[in-house]
Amino acid sequence: MEGATRFWWVRHAPVDAAPGEIVGVLDRPCRAMDAAAVSALRQVLPPGAAAVTSGLARCRATAEALGFAEAATEPDLREQDFGAWQGRTWSGLSPAETSGFWRAPATARPPGGESFADQVARVSTCIARLAEAQRGHDVVAVVHAGTIRAALALAMGLEADPAPALCFGVEPLSLSRVDVVAEGAAVHLVNWRPRP
Repeated sequence: MEGATRFWWVRHAPVDAAPGEIVGVLDRPCRAMDAAAVSALRQVLPPGAAAVTSGLARCRATAEALGFAEAATEPDLREQDFGAWQGRTWSGLSPAETSGFWRAPATARPPGGESFADQVARVSTCIARLAEAQRGHDVVAVVHAGTIRAALALAMGLEADPAPALCFGVEPLSLSRVDVVAEGAAVHLVNWRPRP
């Protein structure tokens, strides 16, 4: 699309956390990265792109491994804040704690946290600003699974009810690409992992 801002959404490398742990906005580092996967991803990203991260350690380390050590920090691209549930595991939460959440997972807020809809709203503001500032150029955004789902919800016009975007799988070190213009967006890739 002419005049599009091309967003290359990269999910950070696997985080150092227990299986099933709710990490959210906790600033956990990455595990050791798969060098071949990082190299394959680096080869498909546009050289000279503007680069941004959420500022959390796992995103900064991934951006650096991909050759974007000078990536700017955009806090509005952070993961969904799961409040009091962060650091716990999904299996460790009681049904009484989560029943309301699972009835409306896009709009329910964990105690002290935010909803996915809240995340979509803040990601929307950031995308609009970056799209204007980088019109016609590439932006590599090294972020989180929830952030990428929020970007996909916005591309599909799901601001009012972003729940369908929660079905997207977004694996570590995967690439999703969305072109943004004033009139809308086009999704080109979702959850793609280039082969080493």
